[in-house]
Amino acid sequence: MSLSFYLLSGRPTSPLYIIEFLCSVVSLILLVCFDLLAVQCSNKSVCVFLVATYTDGQPTENAEWFCKWLEEASTDFRYGKTYLRGLRYAVFGLGNSVYVGHYNTVGKDVDKWLWMLSGMRILTRGEGDCNVTKSRNGSVQADFQAWKVKFLSRLQDLAKGEKKSSTGSCKSGSGSCKSRTKRSQGQSEEEKAALHDNFEAELVESSSDEEESALPEESQSGSVVDVEDLGRIMNSVRKAKVSLQPTTHLTLMLFFYLCYHSSLQKRYKLIGSHSGVKLCRWTKSMLRGRGGCYKHTFYGIESHRCMETTPSLACANKCVFCWRHHTNPVGTEWHWKMDPAEKILQDALEKHQNMIRQFRGVPGVKQERYEEGLAVKHCALSLVGEPIMYPEINAFLRLLHTHRISSFLVTNAQFPQEIRNLVPVTQLYVSVDASTKDSLKKIDRPLFRDFWPRFLDSLKALGEKRQRTVYRLTLVKAWNVEELQAYSDLIALGQPDFIEVKGVTYCGESSASSLTMANVPWHQEVVAFVQQLADMLPQYEIACEHEHSNCLLIAHTKFKVDGEWWTWIDYERFQELVEAHERSGGQRSFSALDYTARTPGWALFGAHEQGFDPADTRFQRRNKTKDISGC
Repeated sequence: MSLSFYLLSGRPTSPLYIIEFLCSVVSLILLVCFDLLAVQCSNKSVCVFLVATYTDGQPTENAEWFCKWLEEASTDFRYGKTYLRGLRYAVFGLGNSVYVGHYNTVGKDVDKWLWMLSGMRILTRGEGDCNVTKSRNGSVQADFQAWKVKFLSRLQDLAKGEKKSSTGSCKSGSGSCKSRTKRSQGQSEEEKAALHDNFEAELVESSSDEEESALPEESQSGSVVDVEDLGRIMNSVRKAKVSLQPTTHLTLMLFFYLCYHSSLQKRYKLIGSHSGVKLCRWTKSMLRGRGGCYKHTFYGIESHRCMETTPSLACANKCVFCWRHHTNPVGTEWHWKMDPAEKILQDALEKHQNMIRQFRGVPGVKQERYEEGLAVKHCALSLVGEPIMYPEINAFLRLLHTHRISSFLVTNAQFPQEIRNLVPVTQLYVSVDASTKDSLKKIDRPLFRDFWPRFLDSLKALGEKRQRTVYRLTLVKAWNVEELQAYSDLIALGQPDFIEVKGVTYCGESSASSLTMANVPWHQEVVAFVQQLADMLPQYEIACEHEHSNCLLIAHTKFKVDGEWWTWIDYERFQELVEAHERSGGQRSFSALDYTARTPGWALFGAHEQGFDPADTRFQRRNKTKDISGC
């Protein structure tokens, strides 16, 4: 018996939990032609299809041809209804149940089309759910592990000579069923037609329901799966692990491009059930006196005293350039057990300070900056996810200000009412990743069906704020750099105080997107875009530049006083104003112009420093690549 795997996903790297499974079972032989599928019918092969569902319920790019061919073959009389008779198969789908209208549709379709061509399903279709709050086992990895146990058990039965097959209507967790164990060769066309008519409805109900009895109690309870609980769930799966005997002599034929990789193991410090904190690389850079981030250049923050955190790891978008590689959960509403704001801030400060303490005595770290870094002065609520989703976001902001910590809050423009309900923020950002409905859908891949009205309303809500507001534009070459007039219209809608324009940062291959280094614009290209955009905005001019971050700042001319830019922030003045605002019960308001500070010359656009603080020392990495040319 041979075993053929077809991994129909989006990227050329495979999830570790799948690769480990494959390598533990058989040796790998590359299969590069889908025409060989029909060959598997005559050699008693078992074909396993690991299928991802992509945007709008479509297959991934590399799987489009195969799915189109299979769909057409299932209804093409030239192939016939028995084209894949003899083929034994199983399907495992990868999807996200947040996309209600097309969750795992590609896996369901592939399962259906194989069945329509008389393929024999040996095991109920499995479904991996990236939505951790709905996943039956707590994560897509755990879903796959649970399905794998049943699959390996089924292979053992087949290797022993059992000929059971599954239509997916089994009531036990064994993967076998009573129907279709003896497939009559004389089955009438009327019976086949009736089965086909009822197949799709049955298929929807047959994916994983019957397996629920085999799940650990943690995943059946319907309660929130906490990060700490995942280990127990995975351990219970490992205990049930079934291994194949060496005598099976299975041969694996593999064709894959993959979609899913990595987890929250990128030096995050998780807080409670839905928050996190991480040490920014610019914090480490400024501790060494090697320069600060663009916020230091544009607004005067002290990067070594900035804490990067979020009270909500979840997000309502799945942006193609997400620098967190979609390791965080997604959702359109709050599903998690809510931790109190006091606890989140306390733990965030403690964990941040512990990470700073690790730099004590490290060569190159300046002692005075190390000591200053232990006292957090700024908080960037932009680590990952959508902070504004946290129901107690206003309480969290007030706590920051009580500790005299400034707040830089970033939102993805999908929660307009929450923006309106916000208390004063030091600086409020909205990510404007595209300027048209089609390009926004393509780049941000929002979960809300009414994402465009929400986006526009969020910009209007931003325009109603009196404190500092910012549009953050991320330029992706060949995706959104030619929409100047549309960007101009959006700026007129929200009238932000500032517009940050930054070239996209390439974060390596991931299941998130097909972006490559070719999509990263050169700094000169970003400058050219900004100059063209500024020319279209009568009340805006280019103010600052941070060449190292490939970023420029366009500012409203109201921040240009007597020919000098005042884009920096007087943080002490802001704390005084927000304190008076709170004491008055919100009656005493203040505006962005009430807490400005003069921008130093080195930070201005056109300065020879290009945004690098001359008080620090520019660090250039040495090229350690060896010259291997010649002899």
